[in-house]
Amino acid sequence: MSFSTPLKNDIENRLAVKIKDTSAVSGGDINQVYRLDTSSGQFLLKVNSKDAFPGMFAHEAQGLSAIRQTETIAVPDVIYQGYAGKESYLLLEWIETWYPSEQASKNLGRQLAAMHEHTADLFGFHQDNYMGSLPQKNNRHKSWSDFFVKERLKPMVKMAIESGQLNDNDQDDFDQLYEKLPGLHPDEPPALVHGDLWSGNYLINTKEQPYLIDPAVSYSNREFDIAMTALFGGFNATFYKAYNDAYPLQPGWQGRLKIWNLYPLLVHVNLFGGGYANQVRQILAAL
Repeated sequence: MSFSTPLKNDIENRLAVKIKDTSAVSGGDINQVYRLDTSSGQFLLKVNSKDAFPGMFAHEAQGLSAIRQTETIAVPDVIYQGYAGKESYLLLEWIETWYPSEQASKNLGRQLAAMHEHTADLFGFHQDNYMGSLPQKNNRHKSWSDFFVKERLKPMVKMAIESGQLNDNDQDDFDQLYEKLPGLHPDEPPALVHGDLWSGNYLINTKEQPYLIDPAVSYSNREFDIAMTALFGGFNATFYKAYNDAYPLQPGWQGRLKIWNLYPLLVHVNLFGGGYANQVRQILAAL
């Protein structure tokens, strides 16, 4: 057993199962992730420190619930979210995965478009959550520009300035962007977005059904999700065609993606430093 006895006991007692075997699962940058083989089948277990990341799994479970309630795209079932000693954990349905076929890519595009049609009166969300390991505020705003600037860009820029990853010239460039932003995008209603939609945050099961995982949800501009798909690759032309056939993006969307990707790039600046700051500067210079 590679995780603590209190955690093992808590899971066995709450689920009335016996854990027969565990194996580490790749992809857990923030959390320890395991497949559990139990007397009642297989589960996915995510574990981290409840003090280092307070409420992370509770927010993740609520984000999965928000997506599930749209009845548009699948997410893993949440079996239980709890605490054992100093550890926080999230127990999820185990999804047997398969490669992303053309049909699976079509399904992902169409179903994401359907999810994005679910809207709200304001941009934001009823709770804060996390983007990776960084806290993410979701205070509500009437306009996308106000939400994106105040709840997304400004906190990350402030953090990067304080750590020395960005400088005063970068701050000046962002201040100019804040003023221009309302005129750089068309108005659209808030859409429920996954919020961290890179290729590692969706799965395809053996029936070619896509599942979204590790959400950082909010009601935002839907182009924000599309921008994330383009940032690190992993989404093919079939996906984009299926999405646009179902819910066409407004003209000029490709040129706006770099604006929305300033936020995930700033998150990477604050987590990893390195060349991400230069990517941010290149986008600002182009704008």
